[in-house]
Formats: sequence, structure tokens, C-alpha cells
Amino acid sequence: MSETQGKTVEYEKREDGVAVITLNRPKRLNAFNGRMHEELLAALEDAGDDGSVRAVVLAGAGRGFSAGADLSSFTEEVEEDEPDLGRYLRETYSREIVKLVRMEKPVVGALHGPVYGAGFGLALACDVRVAAESAKFSVAFIKIGLMPDAGVSFFLPRVVGLGRAMQMSMTGDPVEAEEAERIGLVSRVVPEEALLDEAISFAARLASLPTKAMGRIKASLYASFESDLETALETEAKGQTFCGYTEDHREGVAAFAEKREPNFTGR
Repeated sequence: MSETQGKTVEYEKREDGVAVITLNRPKRLNAFNGRMHEELLAALEDAGDDGSVRAVVLAGAGRGFSAGADLSSFTEEVEEDEPDLGRYLRETYSREIVKLVRMEKPVVGALHGPVYGAGFGLALACDVRVAAESAKFSVAFIKIGLMPDAGVSFFLPRVVGLGRAMQMSMTGDPVEAEEAERIGLVSRVVPEEALLDEAISFAARLASLPTKAMGRIKASLYASFESDLETALETEAKGQTFCGYTEDHREGVAAFAEKREPNFTGR
């Protein structure tokens, strides 16, 4: 099936509670066009709303995760000679990044080959990143006279520090997988052929844990970027009140008392 006929985003729900979302324009290195934005946003919305989905894997088909925006498609899809790039971002990547971050479920990025530009932004918005040995990460925007977008300016300095983020953004030089692991950009590097299995296996592990607590973990850690100590402590207190009423908390306490493995259901 050709890319024109098939979906630009594949979406699979597995029995282990993991949903696998795969960017699927391999002939264009999974560069984004308008249709791909629509299909990715729809998949993210469904994964966030579906109670049977307890963890998500975001991957790319073909030779790489994503080369970012498809510039040739972009010029064909917009009507203006000099389009408003900010408006385009608000309608596309910004919505997708917010969906990834606000989703009250863990998201694991399975990254290989080029992870460039806005594709890099999507990868940074994942909660955990697993990379193949082939992965290369580049901010890339400077090469076409633009600044970072798709959340890169928010995530990158928080992940690797201001100095390195500044260097990566100003030069666009790619970072290889081994270096990415060393600087904390990815959690681990695995052989190419093992990437998807490793990412799904880790996501399945997360899916077996208390999903409601996972959502509060994400929310509290992101909120900590913009809060003082007192606010963070209050966020923890409110979150712990919420978690204390969940079925998974009761199951965890019972399993501890009975000296058995807990069976968390995500409720």
C-alpha cells in the first residue's frame, strides 16, 4: 500500500494496555504534512481518552523517526506566498506537544535514524526516550533560518542544560546516539533490530503500574519547572490525596500486607 493510499499514522492497541502510534511516511522520512498532523492528533486524543490504553509508544516507520516538517508539502498546502509560521505551529505541533505532555499516561519514544527539527520536539515531549544505535538528533531549524519550535526551546535546556542546548540550537549539529545517552537525552541505546520490542516492553511494564499515579507524576514534575518549593509541596499534597482514593493504592497496600505482587488495574 502506498503512502498516498494508506494512513500516514498507524495506530495499534495491544492487549497489554500499550498503544503503538507509528509515524508512517517512510519515503519522506516521516516528515509532517497536513494529513499527518490530523492523524497524529486524532491518535493522541484517542489514546488519552481510552481507558484500556495505559501506556503509549511513539515510533517512526522506515529509516528514521522523523525529519520534522515536510517543506515541499507545506508550501503546497498553504495559500500565502509568505505564510504565518506561528499560526501554522499553533494549529499543528503545539496541539500535539500539549497532548503528549498532558496525557495522564506514560509515553515512550522509540527513536531511530534522523530525529530532526520538529521531530526532535515530539521526541523530547515523550516521557522516556529509547534510541537505536542509528539515531541522530538535530535541532536543525537554524539551517533554514528559523529558531527552534515544537517545544524544543522548552524541553531541551531542561534535559541537557542551557549551554549544550544553546550549542545544539545555534549550530544544528547532530548528536549521535551514544552521546545522546551520555548527556541524558535518551534513557538507553539498543540495537536497531531490538528498538521497537524494547520500547514496547518498557511501555508494557509502565502499563502494569498504577496509571492514575503515573498521570500525577507527569503533572507534578512538569509543574515543578514553574513553581516554588511551597507550591510544589502543595501539588504533592493534593496529588497524594487523589492517589490515596484510587483502587490501585488500596491494592498496593493490600499486596504489601499480604506479601504478594500487586495487580494494578489503572483505576
